[in-house]
Amino acid sequence: MGQSQVLPAAEIAALKTTPIVLDYHVEKHIDGPDTYFRSAISQFVDAWCDSTGHDMYRDGLKIYTTIDSRMQAHAEDALHERMKALQRQFDNFWRNKGRDPWVDDEGNEIPNFIATQMKRTQSYKTLANRYKNQPARLDSALNAKRPMKVFTWKKDDGDTTLVMSPLDSLAYYKHFLRAGMMTMDPYTGHIKAWVGGLDYRFFQYDHVKQGRRQAGSTFKPFVYLTALDNGYSPCDRIRDERVTINYVENGQPMEWKPDNVTREYTGINMTLRYAMARSVNSVTAQLTEKVGWENVAKYAHKMGITSPLLAVPSIGLGSGGDVSVFEMVNAYSTFMNNGFRSEPRLVTRIEDRNGNVIKQFDPVQKRAISAETAWLMTYMLRGGMEEPGGTSQALWDYELFRNNNQIGGKTGTTSNYSDGWYMGMTKDLVTGVWVGGEDRSTHFTGSQQGEGGRTALPIFGKFMEKIYRDKELDYTQGPFPQPSVKISKKYNCVSPAEPRRRAEPVDTIAADNLLERMNAGTGGVPDSLPRR
Repeated sequence: MGQSQVLPAAEIAALKTTPIVLDYHVEKHIDGPDTYFRSAISQFVDAWCDSTGHDMYRDGLKIYTTIDSRMQAHAEDALHERMKALQRQFDNFWRNKGRDPWVDDEGNEIPNFIATQMKRTQSYKTLANRYKNQPARLDSALNAKRPMKVFTWKKDDGDTTLVMSPLDSLAYYKHFLRAGMMTMDPYTGHIKAWVGGLDYRFFQYDHVKQGRRQAGSTFKPFVYLTALDNGYSPCDRIRDERVTINYVENGQPMEWKPDNVTREYTGINMTLRYAMARSVNSVTAQLTEKVGWENVAKYAHKMGITSPLLAVPSIGLGSGGDVSVFEMVNAYSTFMNNGFRSEPRLVTRIEDRNGNVIKQFDPVQKRAISAETAWLMTYMLRGGMEEPGGTSQALWDYELFRNNNQIGGKTGTTSNYSDGWYMGMTKDLVTGVWVGGEDRSTHFTGSQQGEGGRTALPIFGKFMEKIYRDKELDYTQGPFPQPSVKISKKYNCVSPAEPRRRAEPVDTIAADNLLERMNAGTGGVPDSLPRR
């Protein structure tokens, strides 16, 4: 340029002929970080707007959330790392058996499974309406192949293009295991991480709040809670032995003979803490009868379970109804929060376009159980790590135990290994993880692969490792808080030492070999006790 700061005419002419290249991209609502929590936030804000007359977009509202982007990234990474490896195991497992993974209760492949499932999809209904009374054309459309972008674990960007038909696509996706995970600060109710699935672009069903499944043994603590809040102590004892539970349903006398998952009974007069840590069915069933299954349902609802529950003898083993990860994290957080139930929150405040606060969402807490009972339950849940053979002890494989760090938790596995759960608690956070197939018929067939301690627990372990390693986060390892009140009940009764890392702590299957013995021992299953 000259001193006058004016471009020469020749340079101007050259610049005019140079094409302008724009990297233009319209951001879609599914772009950016994990959108499961964004969808949940939108639902919450939309409901608030409907009740107040605001419009989220027209009014230029600013939404402040509880999600910590760093913790969210760690949660997504932990879930993706584990699920990628688990899917490889799952595919190899069924490839070795030479059949597809959708099986009945006897382990046999379900015939015509994909064709049956296809008829339940919206795409099938659309095609069936288009080709009404034209079965040949409908069949042709269902089998017509075309290139389509699908999810894959084999590429870093998570997708690939395959040539397949609608039926092929459905079968392809039915092979994938799914997962959901949520982490919450139990003291404020702030949700810090929310991962509703594998990839929102391809799996928009949210397994944190939308999805509900049987909780398996992660429901057992509500039985022990009911006992502790009604006169029992962690050191009270019940013998591990075969029992028959007699009860009345619809005016008919019934009996239930619950099995331990190993079909073995030690005869040990176990403390309640030891029995819960080892997830012993026979003790849990006896305790449920003593405290009343109606009371177990009542306490579960008091803690934060909002889904309907059936007050049945096997409720403590997870067969009382389907629940969400969201509900379970809320309920377990009540233990950590001194007995106060915090309302889980995703939004802290809403401002208008000028930065004026329109609505502040303060913590909402309500006393659910006494401070003493709450502290005793955290002590009980620590038993999974501290009692011999506790089902949480696979966590020893992770770098989680410096500075006398304490972790409480409970594994859960449902009938036929359809669902794997892990509920984990530290002094600062409560995390829930669920892993399973989209359909309950899609699962592993053995405890070596399918129990919650092997599917869901590793996601919690990986996540907490990442949290503790991130120096930008203010989460440190250390023991649980001391009780805020005097503990009047005896609780310090750790069972005699076995090797610290029991080789194979066995998780409990909630319903197989339990429900099939209902209905007065005839092998039938009463309507009020769903098999799965």
